[in-house]
Amino acid sequence: SIAGAACCCNHSGLTTTYPSPTMSLRLRDLIRQVRACKTAAEERAVIAKESAMIRTAIREEQEQYRHRNVAKLLFMHMLGYPTHFGQLECMKLVASPHFPEKRIGYLGMMLLLSEEADVLMLATNSLKNDLNSDNRFIAGLALCAIGNLATADMSRDLAPEVDKHLKSSHPYLRKKACLAMCRCLTKCPDMVEDFVDRFVTLLKDRSHGVLITVVELMTQVLITDQENQEEEDDEEDEYESAARSAFLRLVPLLVKLLRNLLTSGYSPEYDVAGISDPFLQVQILTLLRLLGTEDESASEEMSDVLAQVATNTDTAKNAGNAILYECVQTIMAIEADDSLRTLAINILGRFLLNKDNNIRYVALNTLARCIAEAKQHARENEDASDEGPNSAASALQRHRNTVVDCLKDPDISIRQRALELIYHLVNAENVESLTGELLNYLVLCPREHRADICTRILRVVETFSPNDRWRVDTLITMLTIAGRECTRAVQSATIIYISRSDDDTRAYATHKLVKAMRDDDGTQFGLLVVATWCVGEYGDLVLKPYSTERPEPISFMGLEPSAVVTTVEEVTNRHSCPEEVKERALTCFTKLSERFAGIADAETLARLHKLVKKYEGSHSLELQLRSCEYDALINAIKGVKVSVKTPQSSDDMLGMADGGDAPLSAEVVAAAKEALARMPAVDIKVMQRKRPPELGEDLGAVSFGEDGAPSKTNGAAASSGGGGDLLDLNDIFGGGAAAPAPAAPAQQNGTSGGATEATTSSSDVDLLSDIFSAPAAPAPAAPAAPAPAAPIDPFAGMSSQPAPAAPAAMMDPFGAMPAAAPAPAAPAAAADPFAAMSATPAPAPAAPAAPTDGGDKAPVIVPALSHGGLTIEFECTKPDLWNKQNSTLVARFKNTTDAPIYGLNFQCAVPKYVTMEMKPPTSTTVPVTAGNNKLVTQTINIVNSKQGTKNLQLKLKVGFTSNGTKIDHIATCSGFPAGEY
Repeated sequence: SIAGAACCCNHSGLTTTYPSPTMSLRLRDLIRQVRACKTAAEERAVIAKESAMIRTAIREEQEQYRHRNVAKLLFMHMLGYPTHFGQLECMKLVASPHFPEKRIGYLGMMLLLSEEADVLMLATNSLKNDLNSDNRFIAGLALCAIGNLATADMSRDLAPEVDKHLKSSHPYLRKKACLAMCRCLTKCPDMVEDFVDRFVTLLKDRSHGVLITVVELMTQVLITDQENQEEEDDEEDEYESAARSAFLRLVPLLVKLLRNLLTSGYSPEYDVAGISDPFLQVQILTLLRLLGTEDESASEEMSDVLAQVATNTDTAKNAGNAILYECVQTIMAIEADDSLRTLAINILGRFLLNKDNNIRYVALNTLARCIAEAKQHARENEDASDEGPNSAASALQRHRNTVVDCLKDPDISIRQRALELIYHLVNAENVESLTGELLNYLVLCPREHRADICTRILRVVETFSPNDRWRVDTLITMLTIAGRECTRAVQSATIIYISRSDDDTRAYATHKLVKAMRDDDGTQFGLLVVATWCVGEYGDLVLKPYSTERPEPISFMGLEPSAVVTTVEEVTNRHSCPEEVKERALTCFTKLSERFAGIADAETLARLHKLVKKYEGSHSLELQLRSCEYDALINAIKGVKVSVKTPQSSDDMLGMADGGDAPLSAEVVAAAKEALARMPAVDIKVMQRKRPPELGEDLGAVSFGEDGAPSKTNGAAASSGGGGDLLDLNDIFGGGAAAPAPAAPAQQNGTSGGATEATTSSSDVDLLSDIFSAPAAPAPAAPAAPAPAAPIDPFAGMSSQPAPAAPAAMMDPFGAMPAAAPAPAAPAAAADPFAAMSATPAPAPAAPAAPTDGGDKAPVIVPALSHGGLTIEFECTKPDLWNKQNSTLVARFKNTTDAPIYGLNFQCAVPKYVTMEMKPPTSTTVPVTAGNNKLVTQTINIVNSKQGTKNLQLKLKVGFTSNGTKIDHIATCSGFPAGEY
């Protein structure tokens, strides 16, 4: 101890040599004074006073108290006070010829100095002198200091002296020299080759102290060598260094040494709890793990002794458990066979039955890491499999019940590690039982962990679900438990899987969700969102009773329409109901008014209409907008035309007259009904292909029909291998890449209509876009005087007046849209409705139109396609006379039927050498081409990089609704004038 070292100095005869100019406090008296302090302030005062006395003694060169002052500085350092002013005193004590003073000096140097201290270089000469001392205890002090503080320069200077002690006849010096050499070789890895031969001799030493230090030396050399090679990024020679090559030749010697430890009899000098030197065994196993990594020959040599350690080591004491744990780490790291890995997994399984939580935690953590590494190895090597009968994953399945029991442990750390391991245990055979355990744990786990667990359960369900019914049932159960904490991705995935299932599963899911909505206290917001959406989509299915016998008998009674409406209304009337749920409820009420038409009584239908109009004056713009638009939809289904009159006075800024009773046309009513029809099923494969790349393989991140089609597309980006110049049609309109159709702002059914979602909705999925999407008004060229607003009729006949640009106003979607006010078109649906489409032969080359009065070259008219009453032709012009590669194609849509065409969606694909920018059409509704009706147009800018060499070719796809029938058609257009386009 410090006090003992100080006493040795006091009794060395030095204290009587010099007179005492000032009174110096002894170390024991300082300790006594510090302990007597009742407050931190008193302690600081005592330390400050003594520090001042020590500074005075240092300044006055009081050599007789130098050892005592350094000892007191060490005590102050232990208390956390600054002691840097005593560093030079340590150097002076190290240079003293007396051992007691040297001992205090070396102790102070190792504690008060670091390897960055500048004064450390002053000790190099003293260290060299002490290493050559005849007193082995003085040499031992110098070796200890080198092992703790040696810098790179000191290591190079003192390595020859340290090497002399590696050959010393005293084990005391040999073991200290090994530790000092470990520091030297760590600081100077390039010296390893000079001392490799010395390790062979040291491994044959009879002293266990020398053996454990030389094994530690070899371990540190390998670790340092690997770190240096990783920094140099030398992958080819990562395990081919000179040190590693030399150490690999010592593997048989290490194996023999470990086997001797296992078979040796009782030795009281090294025995710990009946095990012969467990510290040396653990150190040898660590070294074998480093040597056997990615080396089949070395792994094969050590496999037998590892199996012997795993089977013969007693687990009754912690010493045996430590050896087994290190043995498992070694087996899982080397190139071991499956039987040895299975043995390692079984050892960890036995650890799980231990009463010590520390051992169980280590076992769970190691098992999870081993299984994750096995799966990673299987992914990197396609021929390898982690599901073989003798694999680690299969061995772990035998301990599944033990792992599941850990979920009930009161220790949260044990539960968390067991939960992580269970995710790796799930496969197609046990998915139902383990998912049940995960749901049970979801009830008990802390709230901050529920979101992550819900996402992981979704990932498990998506990957291993046996059938649609079980998947939907599990997701609904999860929402009833943790609907408040689950993410939007979980809610979206639940809705997608319900919509993709058959009518029987939809009826079961909707019945169960209605029951869960009734039982919920309004806190599970995720459950309410999914339930409200399903009731709106499939509310007619809950009017009939439901019963099934598989997999277990279950039955639901049929509900009255008024009861269904009351259930949703009670949810929205709660004070805690969030705005998001109210938005879904408005969509639900609107769709129920169409689902219950002809089924419910007039009172229920009137009540639904009243609930839709409830938020017409809401402070929330989203709720107000939905309420007004859904009210117009319901009136359109009834055939009632709603008109808004101009305010008569400036005081009534929001005045609205009551609606008229004039009937609407059958086409408008059909369009309104189509808007409230059931959502089409989402194609999961198409959705996953269009998933953003940052989501990676996160199965939990499921979104609704997000079409990431860019406005600028290049044909080369999505070309197929054998499609020639033109892109493969399956890749464009139904396969890997997104169709090059521009996105259009359209309000999704049951989702927020904000700007963030304006470009993600799909025309086939969101039928409201056909009713409420309208072109934005063009910016005026010059300011004009404001004119009185004309009445706006959302379901009136054709109007030639442009629609206003106010976002909340209802516009005329069925009137003729001005060409100067383009509106974005809706993107392609998430579903893949374009299978089995036959292409139309290319039309004949076009003839140029008559020249205009202006002297410019007249545009070229090229017929594109004609199908189902819709005719498309391109008006081709050259915007830049100096650049012949640039062309502008204006697609003109003509309706030759006797009724308007709705839901226009025009897509175009180009060859690899063509770059295309497709602008939105002026309208998605094409009126009958007659009279003064303006044509619907869409502009396409083309850049042909091989102008004059290859002609322009287009592959076209158009989708629209004519007379209530959905029509899709594909054609090829190549009739452009040769050499010009």
